[in-house]
Amino acid sequence: MSTGSHAGDAGDTSTHHGHEGHGATQYVHDEGGAAHGTLKGYLTGFVLSVVLTAIPFWLVMARPIESATTTAMIVIVFAVTQIVVHMIYFLHMDSRSEGGWTVMALIFTVVLVGITVSGSLWVMYHLNTNMMPMNMMEMPEGGAMESTGTEPDAGQSGGAMPGMDHGAHGG
Repeated sequence: MSTGSHAGDAGDTSTHHGHEGHGATQYVHDEGGAAHGTLKGYLTGFVLSVVLTAIPFWLVMARPIESATTTAMIVIVFAVTQIVVHMIYFLHMDSRSEGGWTVMALIFTVVLVGITVSGSLWVMYHLNTNMMPMNMMEMPEGGAMESTGTEPDAGQSGGAMPGMDHGAHGG
């Protein structure tokens, strides 16, 4: 490990300035703390992304699982896993880069997306429950407005005007 001293980071051993083996995620950090990936890291991320895309595609197209709900849940798990792979291998987000602010920004984004999605689903559910009739049988027979017999063609269609007798007693 290179322990070269730069102005402002004397004694800071959390940033790596070389390509030494430090686990699966190797980064080269510049003086500002931004990570730059290696070819091995990019290839690992690419292979994982392809696998995490191919498996859900196969699950949906071949339908090896009978339950659509189970298949959807598995696809969602693969999607979340792929998001994590992209953040680690391509966006280089970890607790060390930029003093941990990238992780704080991620947490803030996840909270905002969670609030937005859950609030939208809540509003849509309640609008559907409170605004729509339970089924079409609950609607009035004449549609939205009941027939009052005052329409211009009410006499022609056999409808009677209220209070008028149209010769039912023979007159």
